[in-house]
Amino acid sequence: MSDSVPEAEAEAVTEAVAEAEPSYDPAAPAPLNVDRTPSGNADVDAQLGRLADADHLATDGHVEVYEDVHRGLRDALTALDARPGPPAPPSSYDRRS
Repeated sequence: MSDSVPEAEAEAVTEAVAEAEPSYDPAAPAPLNVDRTPSGNADVDAQLGRLADADHLATDGHVEVYEDVHRGLRDALTALDARPGPPAPPSSYDRRS
């Protein structure tokens, strides 16, 4: 008695298993479709738009995009702090002696 399966039967089983497997791959990259509301600041909006790049990457590629966006947002905030503010109000007292 033989324990082997005839070749034709083995191929039929393999084809049936392949057809039974779903074509949807839950591990495949998929867009999150998160709405991004414009902030009004061009630098910030550009960084938020960059987040869409992560939609087409596997999960292990998200970290690089998120770090890049974080760096860009931090630079945008730093640039806001570096801008000169309004001029100081004039002094209300006379400096004559």
